[in-house]
Amino acid sequence: MTGSSDELPLAWVQKRFAPPTWAAASRRHLRGVEAPLAVATLGFGHLLGRRGGAGAAPLVFCALLCAALLLRRRGPLVCFGTVAVILLVQWFTSSAQMADVAILIALYWVALESPLRIVALAAAVVEVGAVLAALHWAHGPNAHLQAWVGLSGLTAFATVLGIVIRQRRALLRSMREEARRLVLERDREGQLAAAAERARIAREMHDIVSHNLTVMIALADGAGYTMQSAPDQALPAIERVSATGRQALVEMRRLLGVLAEEPADHPLEPQPGLDRLDDLLARVNAAGIPVTVDLDGDPGELAEGVQVTVFRVAQEALTNALKHAVRPASAHVALRCQSGEVELAVTNTGSGAPTTVGPAGSGGGRGLRGMRERASAYGGELDAGPVAGGGWRVRLRLHGVV
Repeated sequence: MTGSSDELPLAWVQKRFAPPTWAAASRRHLRGVEAPLAVATLGFGHLLGRRGGAGAAPLVFCALLCAALLLRRRGPLVCFGTVAVILLVQWFTSSAQMADVAILIALYWVALESPLRIVALAAAVVEVGAVLAALHWAHGPNAHLQAWVGLSGLTAFATVLGIVIRQRRALLRSMREEARRLVLERDREGQLAAAAERARIAREMHDIVSHNLTVMIALADGAGYTMQSAPDQALPAIERVSATGRQALVEMRRLLGVLAEEPADHPLEPQPGLDRLDDLLARVNAAGIPVTVDLDGDPGELAEGVQVTVFRVAQEALTNALKHAVRPASAHVALRCQSGEVELAVTNTGSGAPTTVGPAGSGGGRGLRGMRERASAYGGELDAGPVAGGGWRVRLRLHGVV
């Protein structure tokens, strides 16, 4: 991720769904949370003890309970067990006090971090303590029942609160992980799309440069041969070289504009369709290879993508004929478009074969690979190989296209 826009989704989720500040602080600095809590409990219990005229024993137990809260950094179970033992001793030897709320704090910490079976066991221990406290310290009519109900409610509240906050934290962690995963998947999909686009542009660049340069070289050679003997015949060939070069520049600028992601100074031309097939054949014919055409059906009814594929395959096959066919040579293009089937056959009668294009299925040569990739994109097939009597044929078959 290189831009701030890539970081917005993850940053927004982390900011929107971040755990409370006190919870994060308690995980990083346990003493920073436990010490003030223990001191507050101690001070509150001490004040109530003084107002009630209690002796020294309640104050000792108050101090012990608050000190036990500091064992939270050792683990919630250690803290809970220590507080429970102190309360058991207090039950035998002293009276109830506000510092006994330490058992609820310890139970909350157990529910916050421990497995559910441990939480259930700790809650049961506190519930037993609630029964014992109600029986031992409550006095008056229905006091035992009221005390037990109140203490049981506090026990349930501490347990449920710890479980709920733990689940919320787990949900927030899950959401942050999901946000990270979505950002990574988005970046990965963007990289794959960019790689696919680069591959497509590489095919387009290969087709454009290879074809136009081959035509220009053939025309320039022909013009050079006839410059002295027949200047009038050389002039059209030179003009054709100039026109072909200009067309190549226009198409190169279009593709480079896509790579640069900048608006072009001139309107971009559409991808070539089969309506430009005549111009392609005229260029090849002017370069020295006569081309005949056999057309069956209306290619104008095909989808634009199919037309681009057929045009580029024909262009690459004729370019190979210009490069490799031994003169004198001719080429024949047969195109059939009927019932959702498209078949293109480009045959040259020269005795040479493309040196960079292996036999069908060999996968050699950038041109042949590009043609096969175009065919496979539409579930089609492409075969290339020599024909009886000399020459080379490229056959493209697309099925079920409209």
